[in-house]
Amino acid sequence: MTQAANTYAQALYALAKDESLSKQILSELDVLKQAFDREPDFVRLLSAPNLPKAERCSILDESFRGTVHIYVLNFLKILTEKGYIRYFSDCCKAYRTQYNADNGILTVQAVTAAALTEDQSARLVEKLTKLTGKTVELVNRIDPKVLGGVRLDYDGKRVDGTVKNRLDAIGNMLKNTVL
Repeated sequence: MTQAANTYAQALYALAKDESLSKQILSELDVLKQAFDREPDFVRLLSAPNLPKAERCSILDESFRGTVHIYVLNFLKILTEKGYIRYFSDCCKAYRTQYNADNGILTVQAVTAAALTEDQSARLVEKLTKLTGKTVELVNRIDPKVLGGVRLDYDGKRVDGTVKNRLDAIGNMLKNTVL
């Protein structure tokens, strides 16, 4: 994440928090990020140096006025004017990080060979909530290479209980065994 993305996201978060709008702004940023991810040409258009800044801001006005909070619209305009709109995704991540830290939310990525059932997800969230004391937001990522089990990534930590990890450990132990 760039320093610019962090700086702009923190400024938006501070404003939203002061106005008790941090959750609403987060929701709108998530929706916009998904839309921009689906339509990368729109972001390229807003980054085009051959298009005057006023015209790019006018495009934002026409596209989003009345559908997003004015703070979000102005945030997009500032990023566009400063030439940082290409960092919008990073800004969203930085905003979410700040929001989660302030609200005791821990995002945990569970990597499994097959999708977790609702019951498995609920039990995992319950166990992690008790363990961490935070509200857990679970994201399940499917990776057939893990073969089975689950790997949890959160807060810069990794808890690896996958079959692949265990097989790798056994393989390393066998390699290092002197006969």
